[in-house]
Formats: sequence, C-alpha cells, structure tokens
Amino acid sequence: MLSRAVNLFWLWTLIGTAWAWFVPGHFTWFLGMIPGTELKFIPLGLGIIMLGMGMTLTFADFKEVLTMPKWVGLGVAAQFLIMPVIGWGVATLFDLPDQFKLGIILVSCCPGGTASNVVTYLAKGNLALSVLMTMCSTLLAIGLTPFLTKVYASAVFEVEAGPMVVSMVMIVLLPIVVGLVLNSLAGDKLKRVKEVSPLISVLVIVLIVAAVVGATKESIQEHWKTLLPAVFIVHALGFGLGYFWGRLFGMREKECRTFSIEVGMQNSGLGSQLAKSHFTLLAAAPCAISAFYHCMIGSFLASVWRRKKGE
Repeated sequence: MLSRAVNLFWLWTLIGTAWAWFVPGHFTWFLGMIPGTELKFIPLGLGIIMLGMGMTLTFADFKEVLTMPKWVGLGVAAQFLIMPVIGWGVATLFDLPDQFKLGIILVSCCPGGTASNVVTYLAKGNLALSVLMTMCSTLLAIGLTPFLTKVYASAVFEVEAGPMVVSMVMIVLLPIVVGLVLNSLAGDKLKRVKEVSPLISVLVIVLIVAAVVGATKESIQEHWKTLLPAVFIVHALGFGLGYFWGRLFGMREKECRTFSIEVGMQNSGLGSQLAKSHFTLLAAAPCAISAFYHCMIGSFLASVWRRKKGE
C-alpha cells in the first residue's frame, strides 16, 4: 500500500499544484515557521527527507561505489556538466525576470532528486546505480551546487556561495550522516521508519511545490508564456541528453535509462529552499515548476520503458 502511494508521486504533485493554484492559503503556511519555535517547515522537512535517505545507507554502500566506479562517475559527471549548461542556456535565451533566470540556473545545479530512484525502478532501469548516483551527487552537491550556481548565475545576479554551502551542510550532510550512523547502530529496529520514509518524502516535496506555486501565483500568471516552456525545455533536454550520454559511452539500455532519469530529475525541493533562503521567493518558483515537470516527464518515460525490455 505504501509503495503504491509512493509510486503515484506524479499524481500527488499534480493534485497539490492544482489545489494550491485555486486555494493558495491551504499550502502557503508551509513557507513559514512552526508555531512557538524558531524552526522553519521547509528546511526541517528537507532534513527529515535526508535523514530518511541516510537510514537507507550503510558503509557497505560506499564500498559498492568502487564496484562500478565508471558508471557512477559518468553519471555524476553528467549531472553536474549537462544540467547546469542547459539551465544557463535556457535562462539566457528566454526573456524572463532575473529572479526567474536565477531559479532556473539554481535548480539545474542541484543534485538528483530522491524520487528518481522510484522512477528508475518503475522504468526497469538499474536501481542500484540510481541509488548510488543520487547518494554521490547529493554529497558532492554540498560544494558543487553553490559553486556552479555562482559560476553560471554571476552574469544574472550576484551570488554568494559561502552561505549556500552552510545551508547544504545543515540540510543535507548532517541529516544523512546521522541517518547513516543510526542505520549502522540500530538498522533492524528502524524497519518501520524506513518503510514510511519514502511516503514522508513525497508529502514534504508536494507541500513545498504547492506552497511555492501558491505564493508566486501572480508572477507565474504574468510570465507563464515564457516561464513554463523554459522550465519544460530544461527537463526535456536533461532527460534526452542524459540518455544519449549513456549511449555515447556504450552503456546498456538499463544504464541509459538510469542516466536519463538521474540527469532529468532534480532535487527541486532543495532548490526551492536555497532560493527562498538566499535569494527571493520568486527565484523558488521555477524550482517548484521544475518538480511538477520532472515528475510528469519521468512518469511518462517510466510507463513507456516498463513495457520494453531493458537490455
């Protein structure tokens, strides 16, 4: 039952986005703080997602990277070479406000999304490779996402990488390390938590996407003719070039599908939080739209590929 609900991630994203569009107030509260505390909902939610991810990892997983270094290396290289260039190119070509351009570049520099593992499974790709790529790209993103955003967005907006690195450490690194340690010390006792964790991840991402869409509805309405096609093109090219990157290096069909999904699906929730914390809420809008598009494209490709044999 839980796995079926997680597999319908695309549907919950669609419903949440539509709901927030018509009744923004039902979701915009998620952009604020937990009553009576200094904690904000979004970074706390993302921390919980990363904690759950950490609890699925063991020290043996890091050794497993060594068994397929070429595949993981090529995949992570594709993630941080292809998508930032696409994001910068699209942001440069489209006539959009600077904050939207910044958001497109930022989300393009983010690591692979956690939902990519679910989509890879449904698409009959290489699930182990997908998990390892997500893990490695997420850890490398602690330094690479701020650095690449500064490099590619410098012509559009002044970007300070340092504060973003601190955010990445707090939101990504620390929860993953804590989850990894917990799994090592009490892995068997966390079975139920591990089962529920993917569903919590889906819920948090849907809340983030819906909250940002609801809060930036007027700006999206004003610029939708250029903003929506721009974000769609970023992900369509990401999926397409990710697949052909695998073909270029002689990968099997299963690995090509995995590369496509890992490159095409970004951690849009993380992008939204970084945009909101270090820039403006407007910069978070392309990140929210990104989550909607990559879920739709990924789900469509999975439905097509699962009918075909992955060689």
